[in-house]
Amino acid sequence: MRNEAEVNRALKLYADTVRRICFMYLKNDTDVEDVFQEVFLKYLLHPSSFESDAHEKAWLIRVSINACRDVLKSFFRKKVRSIEEIDVEPFYIQEQDKELLDAVLRLPPKYRNVIYLFYYEGYTAVEIAGILKKSENTVYTWLDRGRKELKKQLGGEWIGE
Repeated sequence: MRNEAEVNRALKLYADTVRRICFMYLKNDTDVEDVFQEVFLKYLLHPSSFESDAHEKAWLIRVSINACRDVLKSFFRKKVRSIEEIDVEPFYIQEQDKELLDAVLRLPPKYRNVIYLFYYEGYTAVEIAGILKKSENTVYTWLDRGRKELKKQLGGEWIGE
């Protein structure tokens, strides 16, 4: 179990990353907060130490993705609908980034993940391959296809290439 100082340091460094990943999957602030707490609880209880800060961040990203997927495939999520579907934007999305983020969120999950990790988190394709447990060539292919899809969605105006 980790001490309070370690958890506070991790929260300071990685809270935004975990929230953005969760929102990318769940698109719901309430679910994002639930998964956020679950991820950092797992971090608190994780028995082993990490090789480096990069390893720690990659572990948190992987746990976040897995926790989001668990929420998305849960029985409750599949069978229950809220009375009111409220479209509330999270506080951390800048207005000028909204169109691009909306386009990224409409991508198929495999493209969305690699685009997000590459452009928003600054990971290389090799690092993404390790995080997602895919081959480097698969990541390069998904990046290329994701870029083309974004370009098509944004009318050929995407500058991320």
